[in-house]
Amino acid sequence: MIATFTPVEGKTDDVIAVFEDVIPDVHQEEGCELYALHQEVTGHLVLVEKWTSRELWRIHSGADTVTRIQAGLAGLLEGEADVREMYGRAVGVETHGAL
Repeated sequence: MIATFTPVEGKTDDVIAVFEDVIPDVHQEEGCELYALHQEVTGHLVLVEKWTSRELWRIHSGADTVTRIQAGLAGLLEGEADVREMYGRAVGVETHGAL
């Protein structure tokens, strides 16, 4: 999963604070292999997720942690988050070709 967030001008630190508060709890969820926040040079924030199965990701999608993120981000984003569900296609060296 990759989700891109565009903070309202001047609210980037507030958006990051929401994730800093919740991500440690997400890391404890069953199936969470990766839940990492990145910042583009443009200022957009990108959340990269990896789950052991689609079923566990779907459970996460309805979890309290997601509700907390959504509530915390209210009014801090320009539009909706762009969420993309995708699955790796291992190519090349196994340790370099997939997350």
